[in-house]
Amino acid sequence: MEQIQHKYVDVRGVKLHVAEIGTGSSVVVFLHGFPEIWYSWRHQMIAIANAGYRAIAPDLRGYGLSQHHPDPEKASFNDFVDDTLAILDSFHIHKAFLIGKDFGSWPVYLLSLLHPTRILGVVSLGVPFFIPRPQRYQQLPEGFYIFRWKEPGRAEADFRRFDIKTIWRNIYILFSRSEIPIADKGKEIMDLVNPSTPLPTWLNDEDFTTYAKAYEQSGFSSPMHVPYKNRREEFTIENPKVEVPVLLIVGEKDYFLKFPGIEEYITSGKVRDYVAELYINFLPDGTHFMQEQFPDKVNQLIIDFLDKHVKSK
Repeated sequence: MEQIQHKYVDVRGVKLHVAEIGTGSSVVVFLHGFPEIWYSWRHQMIAIANAGYRAIAPDLRGYGLSQHHPDPEKASFNDFVDDTLAILDSFHIHKAFLIGKDFGSWPVYLLSLLHPTRILGVVSLGVPFFIPRPQRYQQLPEGFYIFRWKEPGRAEADFRRFDIKTIWRNIYILFSRSEIPIADKGKEIMDLVNPSTPLPTWLNDEDFTTYAKAYEQSGFSSPMHVPYKNRREEFTIENPKVEVPVLLIVGEKDYFLKFPGIEEYITSGKVRDYVAELYINFLPDGTHFMQEQFPDKVNQLIIDFLDKHVKSK
């Protein structure tokens, strides 16, 4: 981990923390999800640097060591898109591969649609490209964690009962499971985790401490604004089609696969209507955090994809 360098970049009025390793001419930018930071890509960054690539992973604005959005209630996925372009510009990088997971996959797809000449290819962990529809998950119960976290003050009241370390630990455990987090009536999302439940075996004490310190720095309010609390921007791209090559890695035990329609959308091939060149790999026991759970498998899939499309350019 010592070989990973850290710096700060002034981007659109916000100072962003960026981790970097490698000196290759081909650049790979990683965008994390929730409850994560740049550190969730540590295994991949080192592996692709050893394979001859340059890896860059920011803490997205509002996360980790990056500053918060000056007006968090106006923060949006477009900020992540614009921030990523600004990071590329600040490093004088014209084109890059993008890798995202969880909500980090959405700005990756947006960048490939809006700025295809800047993107060499895309890797998404767990999330296929699909057109956003506000009513997509309305058939889920009111205890669905996203509904609960959108409700003003609900998450804050739930989290207030615990310290930062316990909140982060509980969310990570919940998201590591194969079931969608849904609370019963009269219960809260944090109540879904028994205090005696251990963290997954792939996380060690140093990993937990690193994540906990990052969220002690940022808190949870700012990170949760874009993916959960703020109103999502209207999707206005007509007839969208991702034209750059895309590798979709799906963990078969990722709870997101049980969101209404997602598994069928992937396995039926409907996703290919929106992606010109799509490669899909399934990890049989992969969870939402497959890149930490099975780093060697994920690393090899990513490197094979990068090598193929660097050579084809």
